[in-house]
Amino acid sequence: MNQSHPPDASHAEIELVQAALDAQAQGELAVAERLYRALLEADGRNGVAHNNLANLLRESGRLASAIDHYRHALEWLPDSAPVRSNLADTLESIGQYEAAEAEYRRALELDPANAAARYNYGLLLLAAGRYAEGWPHFEARSAVFREHGTLPFARWNGEDLRGKTLLLLPEQGYGDTIQFVRYVGLLKARGLAKLSVICKPALVPLLRTVQGIDALITDPQGLQVHDYWDSLLSLPYRFNTTLDSVPAPIPYLGVFGNRLDAWQARLPADGIKVGLVWQGNPEHDNDTARSLPHFSALRPLWSVQGVHFISLQVGGAEAQARECADQQPALCLGDAIRDFGDTAAIVAQLNLVICVDTAVAHLAGALGVACWLMLPRRRTDWRWLRAGMRSPWYPKDLYLFRQGESGWPGVIDEVRDALAEILRKRG
Repeated sequence: MNQSHPPDASHAEIELVQAALDAQAQGELAVAERLYRALLEADGRNGVAHNNLANLLRESGRLASAIDHYRHALEWLPDSAPVRSNLADTLESIGQYEAAEAEYRRALELDPANAAARYNYGLLLLAAGRYAEGWPHFEARSAVFREHGTLPFARWNGEDLRGKTLLLLPEQGYGDTIQFVRYVGLLKARGLAKLSVICKPALVPLLRTVQGIDALITDPQGLQVHDYWDSLLSLPYRFNTTLDSVPAPIPYLGVFGNRLDAWQARLPADGIKVGLVWQGNPEHDNDTARSLPHFSALRPLWSVQGVHFISLQVGGAEAQARECADQQPALCLGDAIRDFGDTAAIVAQLNLVICVDTAVAHLAGALGVACWLMLPRRRTDWRWLRAGMRSPWYPKDLYLFRQGESGWPGVIDEVRDALAEILRKRG
């Protein structure tokens, strides 16, 4: 979070800070950096300039320098919760988790209403597997993202559901809905008369296979009053989920037979069939880190004989696979995939899915199909924890490959070796 100016700033300092903020907002980072450094040359005690420059440095990946400037900012703004929260987030990015937690705690002592600090602290706790501590802080995301408007009926906070109606609202991406729809069974077991779920049209054919959902709503204009509403992402909190109590009745998603039949004819009849997804949603704030730069990065996998590779990538990225067809032949199906019902029908007939952190990982996991998930080194999503090769959310069929110092090439080499070992064992 950037700051405008200290209360005792001169008119000239205020103008310089504003000019730097404007340049930063317009993506002119070099200009903004030059202005901040000019301010600090004139007055090294300008905590706001230190903080804002640190934010810019963090954005450009210069994390060590960012931390230095956050610490300088705190010399002059020791009671600034936003600066401490910024420092905590950056410390977490480089793996200094204890120091990051201390800064988050101090930020929240200074400003308990700081939703961003509380939400990010929650993510830190969840990534450490400290679910009981993390879920209450994770609830601050509603004030950070404000995805839900005001509804004319009460939010569910654990009240008796016997004979009641409940509406579940989605948040964030497709993968979040797929992951947390598993709680439908627990809700229905409490005696609900009707359970409705708002979702995007692309998810409808998939969610129709979930036992316990009574209505799927794609048009908010047709929304009817329910006794209660809640967010899908709040259900782990409502049910006091811990690492040992994640509801995992896998598979909890299915595929309609007509979809299976339609795609079976397009898939190879024999051999090992492996689905690939190498890029996620480009709008995601960590997409640069969690997506592969190009389909060609997967080329080492083609050294393994006896594998049919199938692209599940939708959108423009699948063109990369066609560009590499000579060296990396793959069956490209993305252009014909209409929705998640189609993707599920393909995935259900594969031996394995290899993908980056995107919705297809959750889909494969929820269907009970083997999935190898390639994770970035920094800012790994909380649900995959900080270490380990297994996930409590998909404990049997999902295997985690974590990026190390060698970056994506090292991960892909590990995946290649694991794939070759499977083929070797199969003879």
